Amino acid sequence: MPREYLSIHTLGDTVVRYPHDPVTGRVGLEMLPASLADQAVPPRESLRGEAFIDVLPGNGSWPARPVESLLQFKLVGDPYPGAFAQGHTMRNSESLERFRLAGQQVIDRGDATVIETKLASEDGLVATHRLSWTKGDGAFVVSSDFVNGSHRSVRLEMLASFSLAGISPFHAADAPGRLKVHRFRSAWSAEGRHECRSIEELHLERSWSGAGAFSERFGQLGTMPVRRWFPFVAVEDVGAVVLWGAQLGWAGSWQIEVYRQHDDVAISGGFADREFGHWMKTLKPGEALESPLATIACVRGDLDDLCDRLTAMQDAAVNLQPEVEQDLPVVFNEWCTTWGDPSHEKLSAIADRLEGSGVRYLVIDAGWYKAADTDWSSGHGDWNPSEALFPNGLKATADAIRERGLIPGLWFEMETVGSQSAAFKVGAHFITRDGIPVTVRERRFWDLNDPAAIDYLAEKVIDLLGNCGFGYLKVDYNETAGLGCDHPDSQGEGLRQQIAGTYRFFDRIRERLPDVVIENCSSGGHRLEPSMLARTAMSSFSDAHELVEIPLIAANLHRLILPRQNQIWAVLHPKDSLQRIQYSLAATFLGRMCLSGGIAELPPESWRLVREMISLYQKATRVIKYGRSRRFAEVGESWRHPQGWQAVVRTSDKQAVVVLHTFAGAPGRIVVPLGSGWRVEDGVEVGGARVEGERMVVESPGDFSGGVWLLEKVD
Repeated sequence: MPREYLSIHTLGDTVVRYPHDPVTGRVGLEMLPASLADQAVPPRESLRGEAFIDVLPGNGSWPARPVESLLQFKLVGDPYPGAFAQGHTMRNSESLERFRLAGQQVIDRGDATVIETKLASEDGLVATHRLSWTKGDGAFVVSSDFVNGSHRSVRLEMLASFSLAGISPFHAADAPGRLKVHRFRSAWSAEGRHECRSIEELHLERSWSGAGAFSERFGQLGTMPVRRWFPFVAVEDVGAVVLWGAQLGWAGSWQIEVYRQHDDVAISGGFADREFGHWMKTLKPGEALESPLATIACVRGDLDDLCDRLTAMQDAAVNLQPEVEQDLPVVFNEWCTTWGDPSHEKLSAIADRLEGSGVRYLVIDAGWYKAADTDWSSGHGDWNPSEALFPNGLKATADAIRERGLIPGLWFEMETVGSQSAAFKVGAHFITRDGIPVTVRERRFWDLNDPAAIDYLAEKVIDLLGNCGFGYLKVDYNETAGLGCDHPDSQGEGLRQQIAGTYRFFDRIRERLPDVVIENCSSGGHRLEPSMLARTAMSSFSDAHELVEIPLIAANLHRLILPRQNQIWAVLHPKDSLQRIQYSLAATFLGRMCLSGGIAELPPESWRLVREMISLYQKATRVIKYGRSRRFAEVGESWRHPQGWQAVVRTSDKQAVVVLHTFAGAPGRIVVPLGSGWRVEDGVEVGGARVEGERMVVESPGDFSGGVWLLEKVD
């Protein structure tokens, strides 16, 4: 029989469909571009007609594309999924068989629409799927929750935030050779490497009969959510030129799956489950659990078009950051100046140099708390300012910075405690595993659900910032707590509650100090995910502070975070050539400009170039804030030893910025596509550059050079 739909909605330029199987009770979720709705094809109902099926005895229906549930969860005690799937996935367990559709409602709230779909069991368990859309958005926010309305406790061992299936609606069967999976890898100082592999290459072709279920399950465990992968997935139908994608917002253990048992491909993600993340959660009668938020989208176009939609959903939270942030001010961080040994004298010299330069923030990084015979890395946790480094106290230094027209900032790694601190040796109020404080790289982790730990941090962090007049907080996080911590339900649940405590403390800082700008750092980019981005003004993009691959990392991150939040470092040294200084500074136009290094000792010609590029950056902030990026490149595979060239063109209605970098073996002539109607307004040159029609041509740029051009639209 033809596929039945519970409801179909056109929200913006996307059609959202809820297929429903009245026999099994399953409800699914499908999406397709509204402009291509008439090109969608009815899926085949059965494998009958295939010779290898027709030779089999019996009159089985052999379904080709049964409905994949939009809610995916698993309860302890219910049978696990079959089809050889256990250990690879917990999707489609028999827990789903106990639930039937309990209703769907569409809630209109002005420009916002929320579609709630409820499934319920006979004994009072209720699972709810929520899809939210706001007029003007190109993507959707999705979450699920599970409520125990029964009279007994139940234990969850899997709960997904989203499950999107029906990929692809533009092929009646299994779309051979058409489906590709996009992901982004991450490693320390090498964040955001794009990976594209075909469904066939991932070994996710459907089994001949549907008797086998396959899943590419990936993610990460611990409290550094961007440590191997970004919480992102996309599937592309190259035949239809359509992509479906999702981005998950969770700072703890997470998983995403690309799943297939039948003709269509499904993507899902949420908490790392029992198999992947050691997670189980007991819900007593009346208790509920909500999943992390996910953002999903479907677009006719390419990967950049999809990523534009997903990252644009981060704008609303960034717009709520302090007003001082809205013009994207320039940062100076002294980490690569003092290397963990800041002092009042050194900071005063830096502030003298920066006065009137266009820099707004001067951030004191790690080491300001060092006691005798300790270092910055293991001496943190007591948070007592060093009397040797700051003899008149931190407030005197903060005041001196403000006297020079700058906003002072301060570094904390507040969630951990170093082994050289007195707090570490107390041994209490930390998360534990097997009854022992979790210890890694001479660090322990405060239990952020322990009131004593929270009160201590409120005094040492929030009170110190307020009392000394700091306007900027850099939060670092330099190790992961690993797979979990002790909790009666499971170690994964202990970790989930630790992340919830992290969120609450960030929210407490914002409540107490509403005008403080918060930077998110985790040994560079290990927490570059939507939930942490939403709680902070900007994020350190990487620890690749002085490396030639900075432009590559920064450009790739445009697909994952907003440039207005992407803090990119330019570390400057007195011995650097002007070419090297320009190369470093040019990369900061790919996000937020952050300076460091020996800036007080720069020779006059170098300092003039810095001032010139700060001024140019200030002219470009509107397009950096509101534009759309496209990257053009001819580069090799290595980031550590880059070759060729890269250009990023970021455009808005009236303005564009072109950021060009060359690497080893650069060609003598580079052509960058622009589109029509642009002319150069300002810039810092590399080689000879000119606009020719719909392209920019750069002659003889040389190796390891950087250039920036600000363009204006010609009416």
